[in-house]
Amino acid sequence: MLTILGLGPGSADDLTRRAWRALETADTVFLRTREHPCVPDLPVKTFISFDHLYESTADFAHIYAAIVEQLIAAARTGDIVYAVPGDPLVAEESVTRLIAAAKSGAIPYTMINGISFIEPILSLLEIDALDGLQLYDAAAIAMGHHPPINPDYPALLAQVFSREMASNLKLTLMNQYPDEFEVALVHAAGTPKALIERIPLYEIDRSVHIGYLTALYVPALGGMSSFEQFQEIIAHLRAPEGCPWDREQTHLSLRRFLLEETYEVLEALDNEDADALAGELGDLLLQIVLHTQIAIDDGEFRMSDVLRAINAKMVRRHPHVFGTASVDGSEGVVANWETIKRQERAERGEPIQTSRLDGVNKALPALMRAYELQRAAAKVGFDWTDPAGVVAKVREEIDELIAAPPDEIERELGDLLFVVVNWARHLKVEPETALRAACAKFVRRFQYIEQSAGASMESLSLAQMDALWDEAKAKGL
Repeated sequence: MLTILGLGPGSADDLTRRAWRALETADTVFLRTREHPCVPDLPVKTFISFDHLYESTADFAHIYAAIVEQLIAAARTGDIVYAVPGDPLVAEESVTRLIAAAKSGAIPYTMINGISFIEPILSLLEIDALDGLQLYDAAAIAMGHHPPINPDYPALLAQVFSREMASNLKLTLMNQYPDEFEVALVHAAGTPKALIERIPLYEIDRSVHIGYLTALYVPALGGMSSFEQFQEIIAHLRAPEGCPWDREQTHLSLRRFLLEETYEVLEALDNEDADALAGELGDLLLQIVLHTQIAIDDGEFRMSDVLRAINAKMVRRHPHVFGTASVDGSEGVVANWETIKRQERAERGEPIQTSRLDGVNKALPALMRAYELQRAAAKVGFDWTDPAGVVAKVREEIDELIAAPPDEIERELGDLLFVVVNWARHLKVEPETALRAACAKFVRRFQYIEQSAGASMESLSLAQMDALWDEAKAKGL
């Protein structure tokens, strides 16, 4: 028989009577670690610990595999007890692996629970776990780049066992929480040496108290800062008791708003206004979440489907990051991306593209479509070798436009605009961005004329308005 037993958070006084009896009567006791405050007081004369495994390698997967292998072998020959800190099913991967191995090997086992590290931490912090507390392994978060934490609720991160771990952990957390956000390092909870340090997030790796009994408590960021809260608001607006306008919307009715919000994001980017950008990205996100909620209401798909698809696409199209492929710079990334896209189309049974230009979206605004068509053609060498050739073509198109009869002016003007876009591409300028900047500049200078002239603008001559325009130009408007 295999008995898996929890030693509690620290003091032997916290062991259950059942656990004490099991230890007292056991023939063989294995300890995951002897580095536990209650070990000297246990009713066990001899025991076997696995501390030597931790000293031989830093690979926890290898350590846990070795522990399980030895325990299973021992359980086949007699009754044994495997004792771990806290509760066997709270932050004890060796136990979950052991249970799986025991089931696979038809070895009977029993579980004796203990007080985990969570209960004394809750007592020290004076918080209720049912208030949305999230529990995570600090090591798993430290290895990531963005924390999987809902910031509208608190989180407890277990096993912050070193300052190096704390350093990696804070870098991940600071992708979501402000550097100065106050958190709490909780040390040795459940022991007489229990200590709470309330410090800014950026300082957690400076604590001299960090050890194998350290955990990190991250309070709720609040302020309706989570994506889940946003989904709740939109779902509420679409609910029977919600907003009549939102309930009336359809995918088609929202089309113009999606386009408008996209261009407002571009305007914020053009103005290099970070505050405005944050607000406009929120407005654009509103359109995405609202479309998704409409789809949920109509039984089409859910947000999990949207996220699952885009997550899978990002991983699939970045094999040089998430796989074993290698690329040569950003150009190699783009080439590999296009290759993967073609493979995906073939797997979906989509018609094979007959032209290299088929991939350019026909719904793009004309200026952007011209730019993308030229880029696609340039990839196979259909392009001028230097800007001088484009300049000559611009002059040629201007002459043709000037000489064009009335019924050909539109066509010749289109040719001129198309080659100007090509010129912009050779100059490494995005024509859409350049034209938006020119429009903004025109607005600033025209408004200067309006403000300077006041109500009498209509009475100004063109020469007077040109003079005011030059003033605006001189002022850098």
